Amino acid sequence: MSHKVIEAGSLKVGRYLVIDDEPCKVVSIEKSKTGKHGHAKARIVAVGVFDGTKRSVVYPSDFKVDSPVIDKRVAQVNYITDATPPVLGLMDMESYESFEMPMPDSEEVEGKIDQGIQVEYWIVLGRRKIIRRR
Repeated sequence: MSHKVIEAGSLKVGRYLVIDDEPCKVVSIEKSKTGKHGHAKARIVAVGVFDGTKRSVVYPSDFKVDSPVIDKRVAQVNYITDATPPVLGLMDMESYESFEMPMPDSEEVEGKIDQGIQVEYWIVLGRRKIIRRR
């Protein structure tokens, strides 16, 4: 199961939800009161984990939304190719699975990525992203 269902009104800043099949981190949330003939609403502003796009949605507070399950793992950098953009060869430190990923932007990752170091990466909805250097 790659996501769980929660109510929009229970979301808090810093949590994650799925908007348009894209995992997003909540950066702000405003909750309105119940109107004379309506329901309480939650205005949610979130930023995409993979694309960095800002998204804004409005849901009733009791609306069910998907919250992605984030699998946090550690991998070692085995090699870096000379291609443009560079490609990293990584090996998961738990399962010893080898895979390739494009080199992340320097502002996304704290510190320089070299061969032999360990990095933390996330698997979210079947996609991988390097988060930081260990």
